[in-house]
Amino acid sequence: MFKLVLKYIFLLLLGCSSLSLNAQQPDSVQTIPDTLLFRIQQAQVVISEVNATNKKGYNLNSLSNSLQEIRQSIASLQQDFKKSGNTVDTKNLLNYELILKDASQRLAELRKVLVKQSNQLQDMSDQVVSLSADSVLSVTKVKDETKTLYNQQLLQIRNRLQETGKTTGENLDKVGRLLADVSAVDLIVNDLRTQTTERLQQSGKMALGREAPYIWNARWVSGQDIFSQLFASYLGQKEIITYFISSTWDTRVVIILIALLFFFWVQRNLKLSRRPAIKRKVGELKFDYLNRFPLLATIIVALSIVPLFEQGAPSLYIELITLLLLVAISFHLQKTLTANQFKGWLVLIFAYALLIFFSSINGTGLLLRIPLLILNVFFVYLAVKMFPKLRLVQFSKKYVKAVLILFISLNALAVLLNIFGRLSLAKAFALTGVVGLVQLIALAVFVQVILDALELQLKISACSKGFFSRVSHAGTRITVKNIMQLLALVLWGTVFLTNMNLTSGTVSFFETVLSKPRGFGNINFTLGNILFFVLVIYATSKLQKYVPVFFGEGNLSYEGQVEQKSSKVALVRLIIIVLGVLLGLAASGLPMDRLTVVLGALGVGIGLGMQNIVNNFVSGIILIFERPFRIGDFVELADKKGRVKDIGIRSSKLVTQQGSEVIIPNGDLLSGRLVNWTLSHDYVKTELLFKVPAETDLAQLKKMVENQVAKTEHAMSKLPVEVLVNNIAAGTIELKIMAWVESIYTEPNFKSELMGGLLQEMNKAGIKVA
Repeated sequence: MFKLVLKYIFLLLLGCSSLSLNAQQPDSVQTIPDTLLFRIQQAQVVISEVNATNKKGYNLNSLSNSLQEIRQSIASLQQDFKKSGNTVDTKNLLNYELILKDASQRLAELRKVLVKQSNQLQDMSDQVVSLSADSVLSVTKVKDETKTLYNQQLLQIRNRLQETGKTTGENLDKVGRLLADVSAVDLIVNDLRTQTTERLQQSGKMALGREAPYIWNARWVSGQDIFSQLFASYLGQKEIITYFISSTWDTRVVIILIALLFFFWVQRNLKLSRRPAIKRKVGELKFDYLNRFPLLATIIVALSIVPLFEQGAPSLYIELITLLLLVAISFHLQKTLTANQFKGWLVLIFAYALLIFFSSINGTGLLLRIPLLILNVFFVYLAVKMFPKLRLVQFSKKYVKAVLILFISLNALAVLLNIFGRLSLAKAFALTGVVGLVQLIALAVFVQVILDALELQLKISACSKGFFSRVSHAGTRITVKNIMQLLALVLWGTVFLTNMNLTSGTVSFFETVLSKPRGFGNINFTLGNILFFVLVIYATSKLQKYVPVFFGEGNLSYEGQVEQKSSKVALVRLIIIVLGVLLGLAASGLPMDRLTVVLGALGVGIGLGMQNIVNNFVSGIILIFERPFRIGDFVELADKKGRVKDIGIRSSKLVTQQGSEVIIPNGDLLSGRLVNWTLSHDYVKTELLFKVPAETDLAQLKKMVENQVAKTEHAMSKLPVEVLVNNIAAGTIELKIMAWVESIYTEPNFKSELMGGLLQEMNKAGIKVA
């Protein structure tokens, strides 16, 4: 029996095994075609992606053109450095340094793009090679029914892989060659930068030493003739200025946009000023520096702000811009100066142009040095003559005299340096002094143009209830004038440093000072972080202070009307303060763990002696959201009555009927018994008390009062007047008159007018006031 059971179990297992083998047989047959189809599909996707990428191209022509531009920009520098015994002018060396620095940056960008493209092409090439080596995609010669059906597709894929691999390899070869060219040019640029640095060091030493013979030992022409020297200088300066203009076109676009905004702003205000309604209010507006079509004023503004946006410009470029600025100013001064003064101005411009011309020539001969001496002496004579007469209302007398003294000193030093063979320093000092003086005069005109434009805007805004009508005009004039004087000082200093070739050194010095890590105990910081923190906090303080101006609440008075009573000024102020503090802390670079310590110390300080400040601060936040009163409401707190002028974070301001401003802590406003007379409406019920004889006809008097109230301005006609007997005394009756007035702000005027008119009517009726 047991053997029979084992036999049946064995037969059952054998049957299951056979069924299992039969079930697996179709899957094994299906494996080859499924894998083949997947590989074919994968190959088609890869080939399509690679072909699409190759078809788009890699912008190699544009990259090659950029590399060619870099080669052209440094070609003249290579020729200049290859000349044997050539001594490059210091200004040219500084300009060369800028050109080479920019070339290095552009080459780094090209290399980054090409390396990325090379890696991408290499990846695509590896994919193509991998698919080409895949045995599953090979065309079989053995009779295999499952694979023979796909031979045609496999053959097409093989051909496409060969074409794709060829195209990818060609692109990879082009990118590799271009990358090699970039590396070769980069080596040249680095070598030129090294030579420039070495020659700058040598030129610095030579400038302090004698680089030319004493003037009594000098020849008329040194080396090449004057025309060859002039032509060589022209080519060098042309290359530098052309390269600078082409590489900084974006900053010039910004300057043009600012000039256009200024033009349309002034043009619009001038157009508005000619309207009859505004003419009747402000009269005929005339400005010395603003015409009906302010094109010339716009050119002056554009040329004046160039040094601010193009601080790395070559000194000759700044000198030419200043010359154009002086020419533009001449058209304005022609109308304001006398004939002799205008001739002197033109002589100054001509002498300045000659100084630029002779200073740009490299040479040590007398034909160059004598004209420079004559110009220096002329400028000293001119400055001495101008010293007691020159007055510029846009700047203080001390500032003007300081510039004149600097002008005289630099030109006098230029004469001595020229005589003793220090030509580079002589040219630099002369140009710096002259440009400083003419720049001062040009900036005075620039400041006056801006102030005239502001004055025009203030007058237009006063008539049209614009933004500037909300601010103090006198304060705005003073503030803008101070800002413009500071801007003029920055522009003057920028031009001064540019002509002295000190711009890069000054910038590097301040960068080093501001970015140098410093420590105080366990706290690390930099002066730049502290400066940025102070600027952020200062800007936050100023911005939150002037927030009411943007909401039309800057000049609230007791009688004035408020267009928007539901002001969000306090909320906006709170947001600005919180954001300003957070930005300031982030700018300070203070770590969060150190900040926790500071907050802990602040908590101790609050617990010891700052309870009132915190109470007022929290009360201010509650007032912002609860809004028991708004700006413009008439409120009463204890013995203080007035109109809400400002809701601050710590305190609020009331304007009383007497014109005084009462500052009340927010804690008192929140905890005290506050009466808001204008929360829902402005009208108010007023009371008058007076006594009349006992025999007076009260009915006649009541009718007289009603008629007089109806005649009085600001009375509300729809609400009745009440005449009540308030008290009876010996021989007199005290009456109380209760009437509704349109606004609480007009209540005093209403009472005065009503009592004056009522007194006249009572006198006519023979009623005497007891």
